[in-house]
Amino acid sequence: MRRTATDGNDSVSDITGVKAPQTGHRRHIDMAVNHLDTIAFVTGGSQGLGHAVAQRLIGDGCTGPVFGGRDVPKGTAAAKSQSALGAEVVFVAAETGDPAQAMALTERAADRFGDVTALVNAAAVTDRPGILECTPAEWDRQMAADARGPFLAIQRLACCAIAAGHGASVVNILSVAAQRGQSFLAPFVASRAALLNVTKNAANALARNRIRVNGVNIGWMETLGEDTIQRRWRDAPPDWLARAKAAKPVGSLVKPQSVAGLVSHLLSDDAGVMTGAIIDFDQHIAGACPE
Repeated sequence: MRRTATDGNDSVSDITGVKAPQTGHRRHIDMAVNHLDTIAFVTGGSQGLGHAVAQRLIGDGCTGPVFGGRDVPKGTAAAKSQSALGAEVVFVAAETGDPAQAMALTERAADRFGDVTALVNAAAVTDRPGILECTPAEWDRQMAADARGPFLAIQRLACCAIAAGHGASVVNILSVAAQRGQSFLAPFVASRAALLNVTKNAANALARNRIRVNGVNIGWMETLGEDTIQRRWRDAPPDWLARAKAAKPVGSLVKPQSVAGLVSHLLSDDAGVMTGAIIDFDQHIAGACPE
């Protein structure tokens, strides 16, 4: 059961369908998922799935989310719109591909709100060179941002949580591409597969410290970023989204707000002892034979 308090009008903010208030406050408190004591850091929180996750955590009671991103104007605007939901939202400009910045993210969140208890690694570079076109620089950039950056963020969160004597929870945003990646996603596939195994390894290493680490393999998702990618890398026509939806079994792509609900659950006490899990959030079954 969800209790909703609303004041003012809502509008769909972008292609994701995530709603943001035009005026007044909108505040959802989920009676089953309680994040009133959660201090969360979300990488990539200025747009797309990261934005949806931060917004969902606020709706589920989190009053002090912090998110990072590369785009300062977009991140600042997102923090302002999310603060209108009734939380103190802080944007931290950071490049997760830079080791020092990736490691400093947790400290910056802790300096503002105290001990960080939740981390969502949602930031990713999604450029699409294939194995024949990918340059060493493109490979290094993608692996640094999509694998090393999340690894260092988890490492720093774990060190801080252990030193403070409390548990924590981590959700890594992965991709079904790690299982069967397309030919035009060479470095992306490699980085997602690397982070999937980081998820398993970290879950095993940190379990006795009460730090849970889980991952979500996302299928093809409907975001503004995906629209940009389709037009830039795939020369997609203006109606690519309608065509893509029509070709899917359920007539839709993955919605960020749907994934955000799962992420919120995995970060909460409702997830219990669950750790090391990799959940496929898609409408295609990995390994299934066409019929």
